[in-house]
Amino acid sequence: MPTVAIDARLAWGSQTGDSAYWTGLLEGFRAIGAEANLLLFSNAARPPEIPETFRWIHLPARNGRWWSLFRFPIAARKAGAELIHTQYNLSPLAGRRGILTVHDVSFFVGPEWFPPKDRWLLRRFVPASIRRAARVLTVSQTSREEIERFVPAARGKVRVTYNACGSSIRPIPSEEAREHVRARFGIREPFLLTVGTRWPRKNMRLAIEAAERLPEALPHRLLVSGKPGWGEERLGSRAQALGYVSWEELSALYSAADLYLAPSRHEGFGIPLLEAFRCGCPVLCSAGGALPEVAGEAACVETSWNPSDWAQRIEALLGDSSKLEEMRRMGREREKTFTWEETAARTLEAYREALGR
Repeated sequence: MPTVAIDARLAWGSQTGDSAYWTGLLEGFRAIGAEANLLLFSNAARPPEIPETFRWIHLPARNGRWWSLFRFPIAARKAGAELIHTQYNLSPLAGRRGILTVHDVSFFVGPEWFPPKDRWLLRRFVPASIRRAARVLTVSQTSREEIERFVPAARGKVRVTYNACGSSIRPIPSEEAREHVRARFGIREPFLLTVGTRWPRKNMRLAIEAAERLPEALPHRLLVSGKPGWGEERLGSRAQALGYVSWEELSALYSAADLYLAPSRHEGFGIPLLEAFRCGCPVLCSAGGALPEVAGEAACVETSWNPSDWAQRIEALLGDSSKLEEMRRMGREREKTFTWEETAARTLEAYREALGR
């Protein structure tokens, strides 16, 4: 195992895809016994969740960009790191031993989904980081193809290391889950669920408008869990925002929902699909980015972006109990094919390739 310095600032953090990736990867390394030579650097103190077997190096800095570009790579090399692993932004000081994770290049695919400043920064710095990296890791074949299309210098050095479902999500018996949702959120009627920060790329408008078009005979509400974003939509009469929820609450929501909706315009992976699968929640997703790749045959993929088409599909699914039960079974099986141990093993292989071993 090479000595690798990892930018661990997002590990064991908030419920975002980036945080889930770093937490899951480190848990995978621990499971396969490869944590001994990992140096976890952060500008924050060691979180209590970090296992003692990992070496945590607290490297304070007031400015995050300064930390990424200078403090981290310099300290990593002084600590004897052979490789430096970070995401999206790789300092030139990493030399030819940089490992870069890029979850997706949606800022090229749909630049209108990003605020102007974020779009400019991503399109300026990410391609340069990809060009200087020894290996580029991404989380789906879809993202690999898009990275190589938009940044040709990446061809030949991109490796796919799929995401998986985190250990914090656990299935809960349906009646227990419904009681939890009633007690915590006051929701008594059946409901649909969607999860994610309300950014334009997540396309919450589609789920909200589809719910508005459901017939009155269906009493379902749409519960929207996740942080507020920019450009977020009005929720309408059927939708209710829950805000940020705990892992236990999220597990209960997945376990009690009649259907999970994933209307995103583009995803590099889509961890919430696996979370829903684990909890036995049927999934209706869009064809955005890697969602069909993750869904396989276990979810219904709707290729239309028309809310009326989504409403018709939702109504048809809710009226077909045998179809929903089959989706629950297939979802549980599909989720098991993605593991953080496999992600860690593939990442370790990329490390060795970068060092010529």
